[in-house]
Amino acid sequence: MAVASNPYRPYLGTTVGVRDLATDIRMFQVELDDPGERESFAYRPGQFAIVSAFGVGEAPFCLTSTSARGPALEFAVNRVGTVTSALHRLGEGDAVGVRGPFGNWFPLDEMKGKNVILLGGGIGGAPLRPVIHSVLDNRAEYGDVQILWAARDPSLLIFTEEFDDWRAAPETELYVTVDEGDETWTGNVGLITELLEQVAPSPKNAVTITCGPPVMIKFTLLTLERLGFTPEQMIVTLEAKMTCGMGKCGRCNLGEKFVCIDGPVFSYAEISDFLEGF
Repeated sequence: MAVASNPYRPYLGTTVGVRDLATDIRMFQVELDDPGERESFAYRPGQFAIVSAFGVGEAPFCLTSTSARGPALEFAVNRVGTVTSALHRLGEGDAVGVRGPFGNWFPLDEMKGKNVILLGGGIGGAPLRPVIHSVLDNRAEYGDVQILWAARDPSLLIFTEEFDDWRAAPETELYVTVDEGDETWTGNVGLITELLEQVAPSPKNAVTITCGPPVMIKFTLLTLERLGFTPEQMIVTLEAKMTCGMGKCGRCNLGEKFVCIDGPVFSYAEISDFLEGF
C-alpha cells in the first residue's frame, strides 16, 4: 500500500459528484487529479482519509467507497462544524485536498465463511457501506448477512436508495428502525438495541461490526454480549474519535492506543477496558 512521501501534503482532487444522503448529510465523490496518485491511492474498507476544504481546514472522514466499484473516492459528510459546512458548499468541479489513506481496516479475509451482522447508526453507517458492498460483490465467500440500520428519525437514514439492492441479495436481511417516526413512517420505531434483541442473531460462526454514536456503540456491544457474542467476535470502528490521523495530537488515545494509528477498527476485546472513554 503506497504511502505519501510527505503525509502532511494533501493530494489535489476534484469533486466529480455531490448528492444529498439525508438531512445535513451529503455524499462527495472525489477523483485525484494526478493519474499516478490516483493509481497509488490503494485503500481498504475501514480506512479513512483527511479531506481539506482549502482556506478553511481539514477533517477526517471514512472512505465509504470501494475501489472495485469505481475510481472515485466517496465520503459522507455530516454538516456539524466549520470544515464540514465549507465542504457542503462545494459543488462538482471544485477542488479539495485528500491525505491518506490512514488506519487499519476490517478483517474481511478472516470473515470469509462466517455469518456477518452489521449494525449502523446514523452517519455511523457510512464506514459499513464498503463492507456491505465488498460482501455482496463476493457473496458466495460469506455466510448469512444481517444488516441492522438505525437513525434518530427517518430524515437521517442514509443510503436508503440502496436498501432494495441489499434486500435483494441472497441470504441477506435488512432491518431498519428509527428512534422516533414521523407522519409518513410506517417502519419499526425503537432503539437499535431493542431491534437487536428482537432479531436476536446467533453468535454461532458469526462476526459483528458496529459503528454509530459512542452511546450506541457502548450499549450495542453490551447487548451483543448478552446475546452470547464473545468480545473477539465483536468489531467496532471508532472513526469519530480522530483528529490528526497520524498519532501526533494525542486527542484520540484510549489508554495506550491511538484510534488513528492502532485503529480505527478494533475488536471489543481490544477496547473493553476503555469502553467508558468513548
